[in-house]
Amino acid sequence: MSVLKDILYKIAINEIVGSTSVEINAIHFNSLNIERNDVFVAIKGSMVDGHKYIDNAVEKGAKAIVCELMPIKVVEGVTYVVVDDTSIALAVMAANYYNNPSENLKLVGVTGTNGKTTIATLLYQLFKKAGYKVGLLSTVKIMVDNKEYETTHTTPDSLVINKFLNEMNNEGVEFCFMEVSSHGIHQNRTKALQFSGGIFTNLTHDHLDYHNTFSEYRDIKKRFFDELPKTAFALVNGDDKNGGVMLQNCNAKHYKYALKSYANYKTQILENQLTGLLLKLNNVEVWTRLIGSFNAYNITAIYAVAELLGLEKVEILRLISELESVNGRFQYLISDKKITAIVDYAHTPDALKNVLETINTIRTKNEELITVVGCGGDRDKTKRPKMGHIASALSTKVIFTSDNPRNEVPEKIIEDIEKGVEPQNFKKIVSISDRKQAIKTACQMARPNDIILIAGKGHESYQEIKGKRIDFNDFRIVEDLLRLLQK
Repeated sequence: MSVLKDILYKIAINEIVGSTSVEINAIHFNSLNIERNDVFVAIKGSMVDGHKYIDNAVEKGAKAIVCELMPIKVVEGVTYVVVDDTSIALAVMAANYYNNPSENLKLVGVTGTNGKTTIATLLYQLFKKAGYKVGLLSTVKIMVDNKEYETTHTTPDSLVINKFLNEMNNEGVEFCFMEVSSHGIHQNRTKALQFSGGIFTNLTHDHLDYHNTFSEYRDIKKRFFDELPKTAFALVNGDDKNGGVMLQNCNAKHYKYALKSYANYKTQILENQLTGLLLKLNNVEVWTRLIGSFNAYNITAIYAVAELLGLEKVEILRLISELESVNGRFQYLISDKKITAIVDYAHTPDALKNVLETINTIRTKNEELITVVGCGGDRDKTKRPKMGHIASALSTKVIFTSDNPRNEVPEKIIEDIEKGVEPQNFKKIVSISDRKQAIKTACQMARPNDIILIAGKGHESYQEIKGKRIDFNDFRIVEDLLRLLQK
């Protein structure tokens, strides 16, 4: 049990009705989870306003209510706390409830459109190989040293974040690497966390269904850097024009990494092959099994963070050469018939362009590049024709298909994608709404030495259709289909 006044510490309070000396059991922002002696925090969400469920929470036994507007009906014996922003209050309360666990960790946040999962996961790998106890909060999974947990959001809610950071404290974890999404920043999920560093990867067309404009999307990302303390580092991609924006008014120590422009951490690609990259990183050569120029950026960022956190340069380079590709990020297999299948999470125009350009740089042009791609439903529709344009321009054959259609009709999404195809590329495209059938068709089209790219879902093990999640794993499916076709 915790005392209410202790978990309200550092929160600007406008009004209190009742006692803050009461003991409370747990904090919830979903009234369905409320039990006796819990605190209910009424959050104004984009879809639902939690203030509508205050009475329900009280009926279920809530001992305290944190809200932005005092309800008309005030129940005796229940404490009501009014604040300006309950999402900020929730973040501070969650941190206090779990004894501010981020203060006992070297916590590094990774934000940007592309590369968050790869950088966070590879940093987790590298520090584990260096012998440390390490934590990971990513799109793919949550790791508390060697314990693995599933996750459903890029940035979990404040209660989940602090719960796992607290568990990391209990397990003696020293470093934690965390993806920080624009949604998470906007919804104040990372407030009250003590970051030792922040990384900015890049900024491209994504999530404009949520943020409305690109400048709003950029400014939300910037807020993360504005809030870093002086003791932290801010590492940004110097080749992205928005990197400099992130550093404006940022109190943390400034560092840049780049392939093209001047930077504290500079990399040159010496060799780019399907087996890996040979890089010259700050004038020292290093080989990595990761593929593509986008991974040259990721490796540079990883090297920089490891050095900034105190690892020896020679040790970092050795560990980089041992790193393995992240699940669903340029994950590939080569069949017995010498067909290469690549599965990648590329679900934005820029990410798809990067992956296709990387493949085109590596391949001999004597083989076909067959791309299977779709776009998610109930999300930013303006990127769909851009995805269609890029896929058809940079591939020899394209199959447009479903991604996660959610509540939209797959065929309508595909029509939106097709609008971006230029007339000279019409002959390249086929549309098959059933994703498994689309992958099967690509496998049947492919001949020895051809390359199949299956883009958009990467690590995801499901397809989301009309509110249901159906088991679906791109990598397993293409692996099984290629094996069957070889018989």
